[in-house]
Amino acid sequence: MRRPNILLTGTPGVGKTTLGKELAARVGATYVNVGDLAKEGELYEGFDEEYECPILDEDRVIDELEDKMNEGGVIVDYHGCDFFPERWFHIIFVLRTENSFLYDRLESRGYKGKKLQDNIQCEIFQTIYEEAMSSYKEEIVHQLPSNTPEDLERNLDQIIQWIEQWMKDNN
Repeated sequence: MRRPNILLTGTPGVGKTTLGKELAARVGATYVNVGDLAKEGELYEGFDEEYECPILDEDRVIDELEDKMNEGGVIVDYHGCDFFPERWFHIIFVLRTENSFLYDRLESRGYKGKKLQDNIQCEIFQTIYEEAMSSYKEEIVHQLPSNTPEDLERNLDQIIQWIEQWMKDNN
């Protein structure tokens, strides 16, 4: 039985991991956090001194995920989206969070200074949403609010309904 691949993307701190793990558990999908995958496989090509973080080797990430993505039923969680092959995803959800919530979430993770400000600006200017819209067919890119626990439950319900419909239509 074919199952869809889903990309959850958005600025760091918008709730991709919380949503992705819970969604995967509820629908029996494979959950992949690209940051964790990169860390485990050391899929880096350097270190960014300014942001104090490793630089992802996107080609190696794609190589690492290719077989899994071809199987289907994968939920990918990452704050970038323009380097993934378009053919991988059946739908993309860009999570959006109001700045007051996002600021607190990032600050609690230890973000500060330029890294904190740049991530807030990324959300203000819809950078990830625009990246998704320019990288994939517009009809498969959707924004979801991600501010409260109620939003999380609504998003889970909405995505599960979409998955169920996709499976009826494609099997």
